[in-house]
Amino acid sequence: MTYRTATLLLSLALSAPPALAATPNDTLVIQQAAGISTLDPSATYDTFSAQMVENIYETLWTYKGSSLTLMTPLLASTLPTYTNGGKTLVVSLRPGVKFHSGNTMSCADAEYTYRRDLVTNSPDSANWFISDALLGSTQNAHDNKSVTWAKIAGAVKCNAQGQLVFTLAKVDPAFMAKMTFAGMGVIDKQWAVKQGEWDGSEKTWQAWIGKDLSGSPLSLRPSGTGAYTLVRSDATGVFLRAFSDYWGAKPSIKNVVMQKVGELAVRQQAFLRGDADLIEVGTRANVEAQLKDKPGVVVLDNLPTTSAQALFMNNDITPSPALGSGKLDGQGIPPNFFSDVNIRKAFALSFDDGTFIKGVQSGKGSPRTMLLPDSFPGYSAQTKTYPFDVAAATTYFKKAWGGEVWSKGFVINARYRTGHTLGQTALELLKQNVEAINPKFRINIGVEPWSEQSVKFQKGEEVMLPMGWSADYADPDNFMYTFYSSKGYFYASNHWKDAQVDQWLDQARATTDAARRSQLYKQVADRAYQQSVFVVLPADLNIRAVRSNLQGVSAATYNPMRSFSFTGTFLRELSKR
Repeated sequence: MTYRTATLLLSLALSAPPALAATPNDTLVIQQAAGISTLDPSATYDTFSAQMVENIYETLWTYKGSSLTLMTPLLASTLPTYTNGGKTLVVSLRPGVKFHSGNTMSCADAEYTYRRDLVTNSPDSANWFISDALLGSTQNAHDNKSVTWAKIAGAVKCNAQGQLVFTLAKVDPAFMAKMTFAGMGVIDKQWAVKQGEWDGSEKTWQAWIGKDLSGSPLSLRPSGTGAYTLVRSDATGVFLRAFSDYWGAKPSIKNVVMQKVGELAVRQQAFLRGDADLIEVGTRANVEAQLKDKPGVVVLDNLPTTSAQALFMNNDITPSPALGSGKLDGQGIPPNFFSDVNIRKAFALSFDDGTFIKGVQSGKGSPRTMLLPDSFPGYSAQTKTYPFDVAAATTYFKKAWGGEVWSKGFVINARYRTGHTLGQTALELLKQNVEAINPKFRINIGVEPWSEQSVKFQKGEEVMLPMGWSADYADPDNFMYTFYSSKGYFYASNHWKDAQVDQWLDQARATTDAARRSQLYKQVADRAYQQSVFVVLPADLNIRAVRSNLQGVSAATYNPMRSFSFTGTFLRELSKR
């Protein structure tokens, strides 16, 4: 098939996803419920964008095979080692690497990349976690006046030998892991400046502080070093083509199409026909009922997971129509409804882990004590959990808000993301149990696209939200700080704050003593249990469905830190027969 024919076929595929023909061997078709937010690495912070970005751009190093702790060089020629008491890394770069633009990668590109991350750092990007390591602050220069150009330039710079030098503001046990995140891919400086991006100079840096890059020129016209280059991106999906000058082994898959297909049933039918090679499959129960043992389908089960799921209860909801009446009068709820710990405990006791594990996880789940994968160091198996207990839940509902909740009732408007079947099921199960306790209790469940939900929860407008987190980097800090710190990414969605917890989390970030870190994380988990901060959903093992002719996917090669593509591998490692 010629390139022109392939381009025409794939262009039609993007615009009309349900009407595909079976995919050719040099083409991979992925269908998922949500589209992408950006193709700019500096703005990438969601799974769907990272799925494409990690194949267009490349980081300095990545995980080795299926390991969550061992690293291997990527754009670095060798793995660096710490000097200066654990605060300096000197990185030698791989020579002769080409960007998609044709430019040759140099240290200046890497220097520009990470300085740009620090300059544009915002709560909507992943750059806060490297800013914290390199500058000693998660905030940008507008929000923290201690962040200066001198600090940024001193933290990331090229030496006389053309090596990239990172100088950390403090010891950070997770820094190497942080740098594997897909959004840390090296940017083509010359190309970026040509597109109208920041020129990398001290003279202009202030105009770019905290700038929203999600729709940047670089998002529309990226130039990375990855195995795939962008052909087209729009609201219907993304089309990538193999990069002919890729420095590594040439990929067998020449064309990659990601299609946005909201309906699970439509994705399933395309997958079963062979019109899609990989899809967002929904829950385990759905895979086992609809896809397992079907012709042309291989199901990989019992795969490791690096994610955590919970139902968030917002303690300080920003006024919006979701509050209904905005009062405790049976027609809505006040903004601080969940600030009463009795309410939070009542909801935790109303969730039936056993039914969820049996119905959604086919019996393979287990109650989780905290929002940290149990495969990670620091997980506390000794922390208590809330059982499903209707009588105890009733007692707490009667205590809440001095008895007014029980006498007046409430209406909660909860939302889940389009395609988030697990979250939908969790809400439906909770609704059934809560409404059975008191006829005055009502939970309305609705659906909204990720593009809308991501904005609402950052504004604090979501009331009760099922939300998951997949690790950006394989270190417990990524979960514990993200979920439990008042400076963490999810604070806007639950507004729970505890000064002692914040202190424990900061202490855990400042030590390389693994035993001490685990002790601190247990203290956080125990406090979160006492305060019933979240309804923590049971842990699950990953399950994946792939077409039987897709090669390069197996339990032995699956790395949950590279699961954006649903395969646990880079797309360049796949082939079809």
